Amino acid sequence: MIDPSTPGFWQNLLGVVMVGTGQTLYMVGVALAVTILVGLPLGIALVGTERGGLFDAPFGSRAVGVATNRVLDFVVNLGRSIPFIIVMIAIIPLTRLVVGTFIGTTAAIVPLSIVAIPFFARMVEIALKEIDPGLTEAAQSLGATRAQIVRKVFIPEALPSIVLGLATTITSIINFSAMVGVVAGGGLGDVAFRYGYQAFSPTYVLVVVVIIFVIVQLIATAAAAIARRLSHASLPQPGLRGILAPGTRQQSI
Repeated sequence: MIDPSTPGFWQNLLGVVMVGTGQTLYMVGVALAVTILVGLPLGIALVGTERGGLFDAPFGSRAVGVATNRVLDFVVNLGRSIPFIIVMIAIIPLTRLVVGTFIGTTAAIVPLSIVAIPFFARMVEIALKEIDPGLTEAAQSLGATRAQIVRKVFIPEALPSIVLGLATTITSIINFSAMVGVVAGGGLGDVAFRYGYQAFSPTYVLVVVVIIFVIVQLIATAAAAIARRLSHASLPQPGLRGILAPGTRQQSI
């Protein structure tokens, strides 16, 4: 057991925790970037390929749209239902292929991203379904393209909900990153396991818990504030006429 009264204990704890915190923020940051890049389009595709959606008939075929929607929905449900520890073990060959190893902080980013992407995609889907269908219809009547509707109607209108969903996703990634530490993935989870559990030091565990709690609280508070500001700044219908490129003929609604 590591005794807190031992000379140099607190200095060593500070150094170890700082390294662990940096590793956790690195894992979460990169995994989050990958999650947004893949999860946002995936969520839009889930909504767009539904009946009556913007992309309900890819290549002019409704059958393709139905098949695409069902496949995407299955993949998202599968990704959300499998426990993280199983995913981490199952994709070891993929992790080794991507980063050259399945051990370490960088390697942990692969399973973290794969688990977070379907979770965030579902959050995006829910946020998009809250949008008033009349806004999409109005944009279409003005001659907006599907890309313009996605960029200037879907995303701006759903952004407050997406931000809140993103905060929940970040919290999940942080929790999963702690689990990665148990299998030599680094981060605060590794600190709690090696110094708290294996070395029998409750102080390390307590400090790790406090740091994770503070990080999660800061993220939740910031996300709520950003979502409120975005909601207050949202002026949907008056801004619809701005979605068309200059010189494009606008039709009456």
